[in-house]
Amino acid sequence: MTALEIAGRIVRQFEGCCLAPYEDVAGRWTVGVGHLIPPDQAIQDVTQEEADSLFFYDLSLADDCVTQAVTVTLTDNQRAALISFVFNLGCASLKKSTLLRKLNAGDTVGACQEFKKWDNAGGKPVGGLLRRRTAEAALFAKP
Repeated sequence: MTALEIAGRIVRQFEGCCLAPYEDVAGRWTVGVGHLIPPDQAIQDVTQEEADSLFFYDLSLADDCVTQAVTVTLTDNQRAALISFVFNLGCASLKKSTLLRKLNAGDTVGACQEFKKWDNAGGKPVGGLLRRRTAEAALFAKP
């Protein structure tokens, strides 16, 4: 299984799929598998085919971000964990993170410990995000 396939499984596990738009825990409108609806776009239902297409597009953007930001060699599991992280939090969050700084400095243990610090939405801890970060960290640490 490739890193992208592994990432897709963990993202789907935590995001689920909803064909009707909904507000996520941070108050952002979302549809499909965690696809953010731009503020200037009409909010409408999507088909399963559209949801899958948006999912693969968003997943590839997250993968591209990891490729651009990470300067060290990654295992498939490390890459998958980072793709899931970026899918959920965005590329800017990875690029400004201590997680990335530690990883690129060769401190994989320190980088792994940083995942759990990203469990807030709207400035408050969210149990579901902590579970996701814990799963991502476990995947990152897995050989």
